[in-house]
Amino acid sequence: MAKAPARAPAPSEPPTSNRERPSEPQPYAATKDELLKFYEQMLLIRRFEEKAGQLYGLGLIGGFCHLYIGQEAVAVGLQSALSGDDSVITGYRDHGHMLLCGIPPKDVMAELTGRQAGISKGKGGSMHMFSVEHKFYGGHGIVGAQVSLGTGLAFAHKYRGDGGVALAYFGDGAANQGQVYESFNMAQLWNLPIIYVIENNQYAMGTSVNRASAEDQLYRRGESFRIPGLQIDGMDVLAARGAAEEALAWVRAGKGPIILEMKTYRYRGHSMSDPAKYRSRDEVQAVRDKSDPIEHVKKLLAEQDVGEDELKKIEQDIRRQVNESADFAESTPEPEPSELYTDVLVEKY
Repeated sequence: MAKAPARAPAPSEPPTSNRERPSEPQPYAATKDELLKFYEQMLLIRRFEEKAGQLYGLGLIGGFCHLYIGQEAVAVGLQSALSGDDSVITGYRDHGHMLLCGIPPKDVMAELTGRQAGISKGKGGSMHMFSVEHKFYGGHGIVGAQVSLGTGLAFAHKYRGDGGVALAYFGDGAANQGQVYESFNMAQLWNLPIIYVIENNQYAMGTSVNRASAEDQLYRRGESFRIPGLQIDGMDVLAARGAAEEALAWVRAGKGPIILEMKTYRYRGHSMSDPAKYRSRDEVQAVRDKSDPIEHVKKLLAEQDVGEDELKKIEQDIRRQVNESADFAESTPEPEPSELYTDVLVEKY
């Protein structure tokens, strides 16, 4: 009797996860006043960054200068959900995050121009601004370094029992750095209150994320450490705020760290010295036309019967603030040479 042919083994199926996961975030149901606030904050960041670009072109800002234009919805949506106990840390594309921490525009612009009146006394510049008072811990020039430092902030929150959560931003380029994964491992082992935010603007310095990352779905990067991740539309401020609500609820419930991959897009080059020849003008314009975060909120405000006249008044007020910050920065002195020797050590332990 002939034997039946051996059957090929069934393809292996990935095991169904029995780990708890956060719920899929829903867009935040903002009131008209909240929408107006989001609009004002995003517009302030954009106009501030445009002015910073102008001052860089005039030689008033030296060194590197990385603008946040196009990514405004990420920081505005996320940081609008924070409490006064929470801390923020990011990389070198940091001006917008600082403004949202309550640091006055004139103090940020003075720092960009290296003036004594700057938030870091003119010694940090664009990439290294810092304010303990506002719970903003930098501005860091070393790619990915802020992830480990942010994990330390989360450890401090847990150690002190102050109820705070650390919000640590990094980009799609930094997502391939080794210290990021060491930090993930410790954060999960110690059940730390931290939200890791990957601002995936698609290009890191100048290479598209799918060419630079074997796994380009970056929200999955924490799976081997049992850290859940969510992928969010980072061009929609209401989606970003909804994600913040879900992530904060997860962390505050004592469930440990979480990753938010914010899919966003920067309109300018990596820095002011980047001609951005790795993408076409048509690509950038298509994103502006279809997904601009500020234009999206303008449409929502129109549906709430907010007229053009009211939006023009907001625009005028923000332009005034930004112009005043630039005038202030240009008119204040540079640091005294003796400042080179200050703030080297904490001096108390």
